[in-house]
This record gives sequence, C-alpha cells and structure tokens, in this order.
Amino acid sequence: MKLRPFLIAASAVVLSLSTLSIAQPASAPAAAPAPAAAPAAGGDAADGKVAYYGKRFAGRKTASGQRFNPNALTMAHKTLPFGTRVRVTNLANNKSVVVRVNDRGPTQADRVGDLSYAAARSIRMLRSGVVNAKLEVLGKK
Repeated sequence: MKLRPFLIAASAVVLSLSTLSIAQPASAPAAAPAPAAAPAAGGDAADGKVAYYGKRFAGRKTASGQRFNPNALTMAHKTLPFGTRVRVTNLANNKSVVVRVNDRGPTQADRVGDLSYAAARSIRMLRSGVVNAKLEVLGKK
C-alpha cells in the first residue's frame, strides 16, 4: 500500500515543525571591546586567576601583531597597554615572574590574565593550569 511512505514523510514534517521555536526579537549587539587603557602607573596591583597559553599557539599572531613565542615571558591582559611590564606572583607558592603584555585576553570572565608557557613554568603553575595570582604593574619598558 502507498500510504506508509506518506505517513513517514508527514511524521517527519510534524517532528521538524515541533522543534521550531517562535522568533525572538533581536537583542542589542554585543558591546565593542574596551579600548586599551592609558599607560598604567607603576605600582597598580590586582588579584585574580591566571591561566597560560599552551605551546599549540606558537607562531600565531597576538593582538599586538607579534608572533606568540611560548618561551618568551609575556602575557595577555584585557586593558593594560602593550609593552607594560607586570610582576605576576603565584599566591599558592609565592613564586613571581616579570612579564610583558603583548596580547589581549583572557576571554574567560573570571580571569585577569593569560601567561606564556615559560612564564607559567617559572611560577610553577603548569600542573594546576589556573592559579590565584597577584599582578603588579611595573610600568612600560
């Protein structure tokens, strides 16, 4: 009988229509990223979580236009100007490293920075991946 293929097709149409949702009004466009802040004065400090870039990002362009080098002592920060030197201290073991801002990030809201592999290694955070840290702005080089 020819009714069976028709029922299968009709069932497929009904199922696909049942998964459609009613159109929602468009939301406001996302805000543009905040522009880089004016050069920070030395001595500014912040606490928060930092993570690190894996070696798989080696050679990719950073927001400053430089190529990412996992063996350089660099970091990504949301607002500090490129070239700003920052002392990052791992609050779990009190190890610190001085890095230079050359990228924008992190994209995770709960983090204040992303370190290069070398910087993360020097403050012994490779195993944990994310640590609580203190950031102290030292100024521009």
